[in-house]
Amino acid sequence: MPTDYRHHVDIASEEERSYLESLIREDYERCHPGETLEDLKRRASFSKEDKGLLRNWMAVAAARAATDQAKARHD
Repeated sequence: MPTDYRHHVDIASEEERSYLESLIREDYERCHPGETLEDLKRRASFSKEDKGLLRNWMAVAAARAATDQAKARHD
C-alpha cells in the first residue's frame, strides 16, 4: 500500500500519542540499536532532522492505526 509518510499527523490527545507510539516503539528501537523512541523525541525538540524522522515514524504509526481500525470494522 503506497503511503506518503511525509505528511503531518494531528494528534488529538496524549492517549492517542501514547497509542501511536506503542505501534512503532519496537520497530524504531530495532532499526536504531542503542536508541529509544524517547531519545528521538528528546532530540526532535532541537534537531530539524530528528523532528522530521519522528514525524515520519508517527505517520507510519497513524497508517498502522488506520489499518487496525479498518480490520476491526470488518471483523
